[in-house]
Formats: sequence, structure tokens, C-alpha cells
Amino acid sequence: MTQESSQSADAPEPERPHRVVVIVDENSNPFELGCATEVFGLRRPELGRDLYEFTLCSPTPRTLMRDGFFTLTNVAGLDAADTADTLIVPNRPDTDVPRRPAVLAAVRRAHARGARLVGFCSGAFTLAEAGVLDGRRATAHWQWADSFRERFPAVRLEPDVLFVDDGDILTSAGSAAALDLGLHLVRRDHGAEVANSVSRRLVFAAHRDGGQRQFVERPVPTVADESLAPVLAWAQARLADPLTVTALAARAAVSPATLHRRFRAQLGTTPLAWLTGERVTLACRLIERGEDRLDVVAQHSGLGTGANLRALLRRETGLTPSAYRRRFAPTPRPSGGPGGRNPQGLSGR
Repeated sequence: MTQESSQSADAPEPERPHRVVVIVDENSNPFELGCATEVFGLRRPELGRDLYEFTLCSPTPRTLMRDGFFTLTNVAGLDAADTADTLIVPNRPDTDVPRRPAVLAAVRRAHARGARLVGFCSGAFTLAEAGVLDGRRATAHWQWADSFRERFPAVRLEPDVLFVDDGDILTSAGSAAALDLGLHLVRRDHGAEVANSVSRRLVFAAHRDGGQRQFVERPVPTVADESLAPVLAWAQARLADPLTVTALAARAAVSPATLHRRFRAQLGTTPLAWLTGERVTLACRLIERGEDRLDVVAQHSGLGTGANLRALLRRETGLTPSAYRRRFAPTPRPSGGPGGRNPQGLSGR
């Protein structure tokens, strides 16, 4: 064996992308399937790499989609679910109809081997039928909350939020919340910078916190335009400034109490919580772009001090700044050379 072939044999194989598999079953909803395809299945030439390996599978060769809109063919068999790193389970409007035993068995196998499970909308029913949600937190569309509680009392249902991240099992509310959860997963896997790029391509909000309330049906009164969009855009351009709730209220030409009511009604959060979340997101993006000085990240994101940044980053992402940098930032250049810089700023715990 030549030296060249020996080196080639010893070289590690390139790491494959995270494998996302979606199970499609009879009467599945096309919208959530489209959301999964848009977020996980498209090539990302603007990023220079593929984020995920994406596969559709079904227990039957031909799958009739919701209300017979179309028939899905030429997808992988159900055994593809056994190769998933993330398995998205089927959802459909007829929640009272039991899922196929083969589908439930595939979900149980995936859970047993440590795969991440995702249920969009009524997909929570599939997960609950498989028995993997007992004692776990989950959500589903608000219309089915009472039915879900009655059938699965062992599940800790949170019916008024957009999505629930319970670690290795994640569930979302109806329709568009699937995009929120999908982008949350991209953010969790690849960081805020990549998630923002994907959201821009989707022309969709980069980040709506899972705790935001679902938009439950209620009478709609005729009111003047009270959109928060102008004041949000104004604040996002000034995150490094010492913004306060009073300043936001003055910009919106309302009292702080009125601003709080509008934030609660439109975003499901408070002005201060929203502002903090935006600043943490900006801090994450700065770290992902290679800024390794903690005090600089804190200053430019408006978080003030390194101690405040450490506390808030850990609270929002579960990671310390140094751990976040190792996971999402570009590989640092060797320090000590011309223009080199010792990345000690993010060494704090």
C-alpha cells in the first residue's frame, strides 16, 4: 500500500448531515408536510452546505392525503424511520381514528434508540398513542385540547402556546406553528445566524418564542391600527442603546401600561422580555460570526456586562458563552501570530 493510499484509508469520513425523516400516513395534512419540506428538505446554496438529509416515508406505496386532495407516491418505505436522527410523525384532522400499529411501532423504536421526535399540530396525538408522551410536556391545536386531555390524561398538555420543546420530544400547535417549531429546531441545531437565513428565505418571522400564546378564535372588534411592527423595527435597530420600556412606550406614543397590554395581546410576552430576547439573539449572532470578546458581545447586543450575558445566554439557550462558541462559532485561527488574538473573552463559565 502506498503512503498516499494509506493516508486516504486513515482519513475520517466526512460527517453526514442530520437525518430528518417524515412519516406520511393516510389523510395527513399537506400544509405541515410542506412546512417540514421547506425547513428541512431544501438545498441551501446561500449557506454553502446542506443542513439536513431529508426523507419522506409512508407505510403504504400510495398515500391519500387530506380530503383526497392528492395522492403521494414514490416515497421511501416505513423502514426509513429506523434511520432517522429526527422523526416527524404524521398528523391529520381525524384525531379520533387510531393510527396504524406499524406507525406507532416505528415511533416507539425511534424513541427507544434516542431519536428526536417531532409532532406538528395533531401529531401530538400520534406521539401520545405511541405512549412516548406520558409524563411529558406537549401542546396541540387549541381546538383539540379538551379531547386530548380526556384521551391522554398522563400527558402534561400546555394548550395555549405555539410549541413545546421537551428535549428529545417537541410538539407544535396548528398550521403556521409548525414553521415556528421548525425554525426553533434549526436554531437549536445550527445557531441563530443560520436560522435567520432560513427564515429570510421563507419570508417568515425569524423567532417567535414557543411560549407565545396561540391565536384562539374570539370575536374581533373594529379597532384602530395598533400594530407593534413600527416600534419593534425601531427597537431592533437600536439594541445596543439603553432602551427602556418607557422609551418604547414613548416611541409608540402610548403609556407603558398600554404598551404592556399590546405586547401581551399581539406577542404573548412583555416589552422587557421581548427586548431581552432580541438582545440575546443578537449576542448569539455576534458569537456565531466569530466575536470572541465577551465584553464586546455584551456591549453591542445591549446586555451590558459579561456577567449579564452569561446569565441570560444560559437561561435562553441552556449553554454558557464558551459552550455556545464551541458549538456554533467558526473555528478560531491560531492565536499569537500577526493580528492574532487570544480568545479569552468567552472563556467565562
